[in-house]
Amino acid sequence: MLKKNRETKPLFVIIFLAVMIGFTFLLSLNMGYIRLTPSEVLQTLLGNGTERQELILFDFRLPRMILALLIGAGLAVSGAILQGVSQNSLAEPGIIGINAGAGFAVVAFIFFFQGSATGLGTISIFMLPLFALLGAGLAAFLIYLLAWKNGVTPIRLILVGIGINAAFTAALLLFQLKMNPRDFMQATVWLSGNIWGANWKFVLATLPWMIVLIPLTIFKARVLNVMNLGDQIAVGLGVNVERERRMLLLFAVALAGSSVAVGGGIAFLGLVAPHLARRVVGVKHEAVLPTAALLGALILLAADMIARGLQGSSEIPVGLVVSALGAPYFIYLLIKSN
Repeated sequence: MLKKNRETKPLFVIIFLAVMIGFTFLLSLNMGYIRLTPSEVLQTLLGNGTERQELILFDFRLPRMILALLIGAGLAVSGAILQGVSQNSLAEPGIIGINAGAGFAVVAFIFFFQGSATGLGTISIFMLPLFALLGAGLAAFLIYLLAWKNGVTPIRLILVGIGINAAFTAALLLFQLKMNPRDFMQATVWLSGNIWGANWKFVLATLPWMIVLIPLTIFKARVLNVMNLGDQIAVGLGVNVERERRMLLLFAVALAGSSVAVGGGIAFLGLVAPHLARRVVGVKHEAVLPTAALLGALILLAADMIARGLQGSSEIPVGLVVSALGAPYFIYLLIKSN
């Protein structure tokens, strides 16, 4: 009976989170500078809305909300991978430099190709996740290279990552100083975390990364479980630790890079969502990874709804809302950790 309850609980949590996401999604459809009533939303979805309502809902609001779901899930799973690989509960793409590397590549791409990415052509829009992946990959390569000393230990991985984060942040500032004032302000808002690619092209550019990499990561859940026991035990159980660590880091880098490409520097989400998932469903990654993905999607969707509805025409970057929620939890974890 106890075993059955343990198996049922993750499924119940996943169903509950899916329902909450659906409820928040419907509520978010009504939020924004131009409010739509539930009946107007329903009529528009059924094809009976005005041209103005269809423009607001289908061209602006829906793609942005779907991007929030994809980015939230991607960052959460990336954080769960990094915490498992590093055996450190404080690891997160924004803390160890992967987000900064991706952000550096995207800002450099925008800088050299002039103007905002939303003004670029379709090919350039689909290139953004690729450039973000290259930047995140460069950061991960430098972290792995500098952390290597007869293998890679989890503590060296984290410490080197913090240093790489500082280096890429400094490089970002150099690019910003060379930008004209308009582009500088745009880059600043984007780096604060802003779902700026609010159109269906960005959704199509981001979706393949998520629907391929998240299932692949869940498929590797048992490897993460074994790696959490320590490198020596994992090797004793027949796991090629270095090969699996490199593969999982590649998954984490790709998820974070593609998320940063359209969501900017959203911090703490990759830290908070896996932590909350483990508190709810336990430590087995078969349950942690899908739960973290749903929690990340729910948190970012809710944060985006708050950002759009809090100050009317003066919109707050969604990354600031997430940071306001995540920073106190990070401090709490630092106090509680040994």
